[in-house]
Amino acid sequence: INMKTLNLSILLSLAVTVYCLPISDITDQDKNFAESYLKKFFNLTEESGPSVRRGFSPLTKKLIEMQSFFGLNITGTLDADTLAMMKKPRCGVPDTNIGQFSTFGNNLKWQKNSLTYRIENYTPDMSVSEVDDSIEKALQVWARVTPLRFTRLYSGTADIMISFVTGSHGDYYPFDGPDGTLAHAFAPSNGIGGDAHFDDDENFTFRSNRGYILFIVAAHEFGHSLGLSHSDDPGALMYPAYSYRNPDTFVLPRDDVNGIQSLYGANPTVDPRIEPTAPTTPDACDSSMVLDAVANFRGEMLFFKDKFFWRRQPNMNTNQQTLITNFWPDAPASVDAAYESRQLDSVVLFKGRRVWAFKGYDLLRGYPKSISTFGLPESVEKVDAVLYDVSTGKTLFFVDSVYYSYDERTNTMDEGFPKEVHETLSGMTRSVTAAFQYRGFSYIYSGPYMFEYSLRTGKLFRVLRNNYFLRCNKF
Repeated sequence: INMKTLNLSILLSLAVTVYCLPISDITDQDKNFAESYLKKFFNLTEESGPSVRRGFSPLTKKLIEMQSFFGLNITGTLDADTLAMMKKPRCGVPDTNIGQFSTFGNNLKWQKNSLTYRIENYTPDMSVSEVDDSIEKALQVWARVTPLRFTRLYSGTADIMISFVTGSHGDYYPFDGPDGTLAHAFAPSNGIGGDAHFDDDENFTFRSNRGYILFIVAAHEFGHSLGLSHSDDPGALMYPAYSYRNPDTFVLPRDDVNGIQSLYGANPTVDPRIEPTAPTTPDACDSSMVLDAVANFRGEMLFFKDKFFWRRQPNMNTNQQTLITNFWPDAPASVDAAYESRQLDSVVLFKGRRVWAFKGYDLLRGYPKSISTFGLPESVEKVDAVLYDVSTGKTLFFVDSVYYSYDERTNTMDEGFPKEVHETLSGMTRSVTAAFQYRGFSYIYSGPYMFEYSLRTGKLFRVLRNNYFLRCNKF
């Protein structure tokens, strides 16, 4: 293959997300790295002369573009979070399509609905039947929502040739060993078009999250094989970074459905009334959204909804959204309540009758535990909200119309509880859905509204929409 005939824009690779700790100092080496990164992935050029806005250099404009794509705080400067994102293993395609699902353009799609695939070899990590099952189900993810149909070949050349390889493997885009790039695929075309290569230096698994689920990696890659580029929707299958998803309950997200149907149309044989609803990624701009939980942690605000949460620094206007299990792999997929434990220096997450505590990214030893370890009665099936009161050191557990008070220092439940919420918080007659404290005020969420209270007096100061702190990033 002539190197010049291979267009890098049709090569896509799936990268594992590695969460980096904050970087305190930006060095000259970091600046050089960042400039190279922006040249490679955001088309930074050596142009000179005045920019559209006075004082905005080409480097600043590309930093803003990159920060916008990844949902970072838009500063136009090389800050620690931006550098950390740049240093994560990632895909080889430039991220120049700002928006949600995207396609390759130029009619890069199959001009037929009947496609063939062939598994050329197998990974030793899994049994032959597990690989076969993973590949077939990954293709069916796309067939379920389109007119596409896939037939397996056992010899000859198929439209989608599937292989497990390592290092340099003949396409001029070598793999990099364990982690980093997991796989790559080529957009529809003749020859190598549609083919998918998996890095056999990875630990691929059938179901376990102690490796990379082949079904998830393959389903992402086959999206590329069919003509989809990457999406900046962190809930989409076509987001550039790998995230664990349960193969047994996986449903193709709405963003991916919209993308693939823009190329091939809907599946004419499926009744949409009986198909599972494609999940959508929560939107911070939805003022009617009811949050699952809100918490502080080390100066940041955390807002939880479905399988996602947003991180926001109070002095910044933007939120960074990610899957809960991307940040805490051992966490439940969604939560009922959350709070920051000063005693444990941890984020504590609640789901059903269990509780998890994370220090940084790591699950504390002995967790998850039963919520009864706090002294809550066995009759409590779940906690609706939790609030830590800085002034008293008490943690309040909201359950239906009552609340309990827990002493963090003695690890005991206070006597005289539960109490009715409305007896302490004036006018709060609705169910509490989330709660947290900020600058001495307690914010009690009920549905799409947030009530600003003084816990000491029980006085209500303001009623606000739930997006008072969770800002809309759209300008």
